[in-house]
Amino acid sequence: MKHTYNIQGMSCNGCKNHVEKTLASVKGVDGAYVDLENATAEIEMQSHIPIEEFQEALKKDGGSYSITTEEKRSCCSSHSQKKVEKGQGTGIFYCPMHCEGDKTYNKPGDCPVCGMDLVEEQSINTSQNTTYTCPMHPEVEKDEPGDCPICGMDLVPKTPDLSSEEKNYLSLKRKFWIALGFTLPIFLIAMSEMLSNNPLYNMMSLKYWNWVQFALSIPVVFWATWMFFERAYKSVKTWNLNMFTLIGIGAGVAWLFSIIGLLFPDFFPPQFKTESGIVHVYFESATVILTLVLFGQLLEARAHSKTNSAVKELLKLAPNKAIRVKDGKEEEIAIDKIVLDDVLRVKPGDKIPVDGIITEGETSIDESMITGEPIPVSKTEGDLVNSGTINGNQSFLMKAEKVGNETLLSQIITMVNNASRSKAPIQKLADKISSYFVPIVVGIAVITFIVWAILGPAPAYVYALINAIAVLIIACPCALGLATPMSVMVGVGKGAQSGVLIKSAEALETMAKVDTLIIDKTGTITEGKPTVEKIVVLDDGTTEDEALKYIISVNNNSEHTLAEATLKYGKEKGIKPENAHNFNAVTGKGVEATIDGKKISLGNNKLMESIDTSLTEEVKNEATTYQKQGKTVSYLAIDKKVIGFVVIADKIKETSKKAIQELQKSGIAVIMLTGDNNNTAKAVAEELNLTDYKAQMLPENKQEEVKHLQSKGKIVAMAGDGINDAPALAQSNVGIAMGTGTDVAIESASITLVKGDLHGIVKARILSHKVMKNIRQNLFFALIYNTIGIPIAAGVLFPVFGLLLSPMIAALAVSFSSVSVIANALRLRSADVS
Repeated sequence: MKHTYNIQGMSCNGCKNHVEKTLASVKGVDGAYVDLENATAEIEMQSHIPIEEFQEALKKDGGSYSITTEEKRSCCSSHSQKKVEKGQGTGIFYCPMHCEGDKTYNKPGDCPVCGMDLVEEQSINTSQNTTYTCPMHPEVEKDEPGDCPICGMDLVPKTPDLSSEEKNYLSLKRKFWIALGFTLPIFLIAMSEMLSNNPLYNMMSLKYWNWVQFALSIPVVFWATWMFFERAYKSVKTWNLNMFTLIGIGAGVAWLFSIIGLLFPDFFPPQFKTESGIVHVYFESATVILTLVLFGQLLEARAHSKTNSAVKELLKLAPNKAIRVKDGKEEEIAIDKIVLDDVLRVKPGDKIPVDGIITEGETSIDESMITGEPIPVSKTEGDLVNSGTINGNQSFLMKAEKVGNETLLSQIITMVNNASRSKAPIQKLADKISSYFVPIVVGIAVITFIVWAILGPAPAYVYALINAIAVLIIACPCALGLATPMSVMVGVGKGAQSGVLIKSAEALETMAKVDTLIIDKTGTITEGKPTVEKIVVLDDGTTEDEALKYIISVNNNSEHTLAEATLKYGKEKGIKPENAHNFNAVTGKGVEATIDGKKISLGNNKLMESIDTSLTEEVKNEATTYQKQGKTVSYLAIDKKVIGFVVIADKIKETSKKAIQELQKSGIAVIMLTGDNNNTAKAVAEELNLTDYKAQMLPENKQEEVKHLQSKGKIVAMAGDGINDAPALAQSNVGIAMGTGTDVAIESASITLVKGDLHGIVKARILSHKVMKNIRQNLFFALIYNTIGIPIAAGVLFPVFGLLLSPMIAALAVSFSSVSVIANALRLRSADVS
């Protein structure tokens, strides 16, 4: 039997897969299918299973998901909607260590696996309009300035709500100062024992000062740092042992030992007591350890906020307002009020509100924030402009073509967020080590206690306890877990600022290993802005204008760049296309249609062969003349008879030759595959000094070539911009799409070059090498830190040098270990990838 339930709390495919796996693991379930879009789960079971069992499974899993029937969901949905309406939405949160891959949560908290604070994803809020309120009556809110309807005072901009990240930082900061305020007196009381004539003992005895330490420790343990113990308990309960397991055990043992020593001093042997018979207490160790770890969390929260600074900078580009021109009048509106085809005016210095086309005027646009290129780009009527770029010193009108989440800026931010949450293959090593790390450390701590208790000097048990606690405290799996994701997050952000959009951490890592690059010609090597140079008519009964009419009529339904060139040429000549029927785009060959009852075919020689049309030597020779100049020739056939051809020129990008040379110098073999004829391919290859190229390649041929190279052990990257490149892009180890190309190509690729420039591949290659180097540095720091720190904490230096590591020093060290990894990752922000 099958039952359908509703699932709350999912926000990505990672959530979907996680819930699917959990539900399928319930006893009696034959299969579970989760639909992310509809938030439903279809569960096949042998006999009816109470919903409570599924709820319990999801609860034990430690996630934030819930399963309900339709009735319950309606209630929850209503409640959720009310929260959104009140502006209390919590956003999307994820673990900075990506413990569960790309799993996300719908509320702040700590990761159920590693215990770290969840981080809020950055995204554009299209309704981020300024709200005005009254200083005396905060319940008054308006979308524009004015006066208060109650008291008449001027309305002032409402202070925006703090982000989850800022709230967490301020909360940790407040807790740290409280913890420090109570810990310092404890520390001073404990350290005063080292004074020969302790003035504190003139006030009251050590026994009562120990009670003072206990009282002062309560706010530190049960308020400021209680979250560490909660996380430690959760980690043991779910057996997801982590850093907080060690901190909780170490500090908890020290504090509980001290309590028992206060209450039951006669229980302890003389080794644990002072000369006056008072048990040694470790309130200062427990509170100092906890306070220092809290300090580390505070520094980490501050440093972590800088790792996604690239996204934050992109978010600043999103404007709040726009000027819409309607019925000849200008009106200022919020960005989220813009709809498709709205006409907008962009004034000098303004940010472009949405993606669109200039309809009137000309200007220069600063696109450096998206393409990474500092030189402003000249724009005129018909040119595309993107949201977030900055207008120069001239005003123009534009038509909105993409709004909201469809704009390039929104897509870039989404891509960066998704890539930042993905796992690089190298992280598998860190994950494997981390899975065994905590149990091994606990084992080492137990062995340390036993060895010191048996072989240590008097008081042996005191030494044993202190060193065992030091081992627990200094071990930090957190630094190991952060080593990869921090570098990936900063690296992906750096790439976005340089015009290189990376979809996944795996692509970023693989790019460093690429040894073979396949590149398409049109739109990749060339500008992708072809122009019709000439129409050659071979049939005496057909004029050039008639031939052009057939050409633009059959191309009117095509999205190919060559088709656009002919349509533009026809428009310039004042010729309008006729209705075409039975249109068919033959991928890699050309297009066909029926016009005025005639079968029209336009394409390369492979298309001519497929319709049984033979090209005469005269036609081939004349076409070859143009092809040898690097130009493209498309033959025009009417009812299977070739009556002429169109000559199309596409200029090679200025940066293509230099980029190819740089890639070849770095040891990458560059191969050009094109659907164009051999003469044109040869002319382009010679200009670029390319020795490896293949012409007349269909989409399946390009894909097969990628497979062939991969079978020889090559790591292949493929760069292209068209629909015909999509299969090869998907097949390659790293697919690289030109941002100026088709959506299909971009979807099939794992890296997108916003500017559509081969130099972007050079940038991606350099960035990949620097990120991988940074990751290896982080892993080395984390591993060497624990390799050296744990033995020292266990006391290996004591027999020779008489040195021991205090648990408090260990806590200070562990606090800075994670921060050092993040700080090293942050160096990528200033890396030169040009």
